[in-house]
Amino acid sequence: MTRVIHTGDTHIGYQQYNSPARRRDFLEAFRTVAEDAVAADVDAVIHAGDLFHDRRPGLVDLQGTIDVLRTLDDADIPFLAIVGNHEGKRDAQWLDLFADIGLATRLGPSPEVVDGVAIYGQDFVPRSRRDELDYEFSPRPDEATHAALVGHGLFEPFAHADWDTERMLEEATVEFDAVLLGDNHAPETADVLDTWVTYCGSTERASASEREARGYNLVEFGGEAAGNDEDDGVAISRRALTDTREFVFVDVELEADEGIDRVQERVRQHEHDVEDAVVIVTVEGEGRPITPAAVEELALDRGALVARMNDRRELPDETEEVTVSFADPDAAVRERVRELGLSDAALGIDETVRNDELPNSNVRETVERRVRDLLEDDRAAFDPVPDCEPADEDVTTVADQFGDTDAASIAATASDEGEGEEEGERKGASEPAGTEGTAATTEDGSRADGDGETDHASLGDFA
Repeated sequence: MTRVIHTGDTHIGYQQYNSPARRRDFLEAFRTVAEDAVAADVDAVIHAGDLFHDRRPGLVDLQGTIDVLRTLDDADIPFLAIVGNHEGKRDAQWLDLFADIGLATRLGPSPEVVDGVAIYGQDFVPRSRRDELDYEFSPRPDEATHAALVGHGLFEPFAHADWDTERMLEEATVEFDAVLLGDNHAPETADVLDTWVTYCGSTERASASEREARGYNLVEFGGEAAGNDEDDGVAISRRALTDTREFVFVDVELEADEGIDRVQERVRQHEHDVEDAVVIVTVEGEGRPITPAAVEELALDRGALVARMNDRRELPDETEEVTVSFADPDAAVRERVRELGLSDAALGIDETVRNDELPNSNVRETVERRVRDLLEDDRAAFDPVPDCEPADEDVTTVADQFGDTDAASIAATASDEGEGEEEGERKGASEPAGTEGTAATTEDGSRADGDGETDHASLGDFA
């Protein structure tokens, strides 16, 4: 009999609720799976994708993952895995790195045989490319008595399915005894065309909707399966992870005359459970409007690690009319630029860089020409202005003048030089370097095109 742990959706590196502690929780859950594998002396750990939460895990997450994989390697337990949709990259995968250093095996169309079980893999494939799949796998080796396919995606007949499981099994060139899946965080098992198809679920709660205990599957090949007296079946059992972060779910159904007092009362009833836990308060029913912050602060004051309130009610619209007004953005820009204490020459260059009608390809040439001309006239043109307060009435800068005249003349000159530029190459409106919300100016003052490419023409280059 061959025994393997089927796990997946570990999402290492996920800083849920912006909490560093939650980020560590996802790694520790994976570590617990590995420790269970060593304690149970299984023949392999099979990971069905989404080892990491995204394709750019942090160094600490990578180091922690390698440490866990070394635990398995030291116990001679192979780690076999595929690539999920969260971590998948266009080039080499992190899983390839782990394989290169001998800590993992990336599964594919050729099988990895573990104690008589041929294990194949199919990475996540976007829906747009699934019609191209031919499900062609290398033949099952003679020494293998069973075959299993590891996949990642939302397969039928489970919730939110968009992958045709029957077609996959019918077109596959290998007859599989089991399909071990990842992506759906709910553990489920079904019989499809006499093949066991199973999800292992996630090892940590990645959302508040995942209320059931987290865990993994223990799959036995060659043992007695449920309802099968033969000794060559497949048996799938569930193992819970008991040391994961506690989630406390507080559900409140409000009556028409109830409000925040009732919600806070329900939270207080859990005061012995919330210590170091994630507290999720869900409000339904009727009742008065509630400010989430007041509820969340109550749970945090009682020691909760994280507190969130979800109000699922359809509250009536406020009858009071809300008026929204916007300040003049150009005036705000000019005021901020005046505060920088730049010389008039530098301010003029800044206005050139920010000019909406100046084609990107002409920025550098226009700025260089203006700087050269200014320095020829006055070598001290870019010296900072004397110390003064922006509100002083006698302070005048080019920034105050560009709003009407100079910007238009610069644009006219630039447009003559930039005839033939495509509309798509022109930049959108932007703010000056040093202000928030900039669309076309980077943090260092350089000018950025719409596609993220940077043309480094900035005040810092010429001051």
